[in-house]
Amino acid sequence: MAVVAPLLALLWGLPGLCRWLAQPYYPLSALLAAAFLLVRKVPPLCRGLPSQREDGNPCDFDWREVEILMFLSAIVMMKNRRSITVEQHIGNIFMFSKVANAILFFRLDIRMGLLYLTLCIVFLMTCKPPLYMGPEYIKYFSDKTIDEELERDKRVTWIVEFFANWSSECQSFAPIFADLSLKYNCSGLQFGKVDVGRYTDVSTRCGEHSVGKQGSLWGGPCDPPAPSGCLRVTVGLSSHRYKVSTSPLTKQLPTLILFQGGTEIMRRPQIDKKGRAVSWTFSEENVIREFNLNELYQKAKKQQKPREEGPEEPPATPAAAPQETKKDK
Repeated sequence: MAVVAPLLALLWGLPGLCRWLAQPYYPLSALLAAAFLLVRKVPPLCRGLPSQREDGNPCDFDWREVEILMFLSAIVMMKNRRSITVEQHIGNIFMFSKVANAILFFRLDIRMGLLYLTLCIVFLMTCKPPLYMGPEYIKYFSDKTIDEELERDKRVTWIVEFFANWSSECQSFAPIFADLSLKYNCSGLQFGKVDVGRYTDVSTRCGEHSVGKQGSLWGGPCDPPAPSGCLRVTVGLSSHRYKVSTSPLTKQLPTLILFQGGTEIMRRPQIDKKGRAVSWTFSEENVIREFNLNELYQKAKKQQKPREEGPEEPPATPAAAPQETKKDK
């Protein structure tokens, strides 16, 4: 039984594994992560390499290389404790393995180190990790449609993810968010996404306007003060500033915001006084618990039933029977 269960799991995940291997990003990453191991262990390649072993064997690790590899294993184990998806585990292994390979190659020969570093830079510039293309019930917004959609029906609760395609955290969270949309999407609870890497003005939108005596708009909160005779009013949802920084240093991507009635209720991760994101794990369990998805889904389903049934029609009054006249009698 201990042998059959892993085999069945392997056969079950074989189609996904084939699709995973068919994408060039992962095989090339694995090749770069194992480059030093291949150079040091394969006999045709390891001949003539310098070695600090007492026996002078160039096709085996010396004690310093073993220490670096053991330190790499410890770092990967520590980082993978907070990883949720398989992609996050594999991404951590690939990233720290490349760093260790660069150190080992520079220690072996500076020319080999420069060559490996050049290959890594070319790989990062030409080969991007694949995007999630699975099933989902998610509506993608642009900088012009997000405000209109959130204001169109204030009975609808929206959970909107602000993401960027270059962020590895956003790519790891994409299948989790898609799975949540498949489970909880209904007419009263909907899911949306905004690519703030593409629509940068969405993350820093200012929308308060001033209306002059002739009814013309005067700027927003980011503009100079309105002249005399202008009344500052709020127009739509644009009065809210989403305040989602796209800088990698702030670690605010991805950001989930809950909108009810067209206004922001809560967001994760939260932002501290320095503008940095408070550490928060984007797991399915955390999203369900923090945003009360089960409760929101039940409320949305209850609101959906009256709308589907429609207003009750008044019962038809029976027609009065014709009275007999004296002539009929």
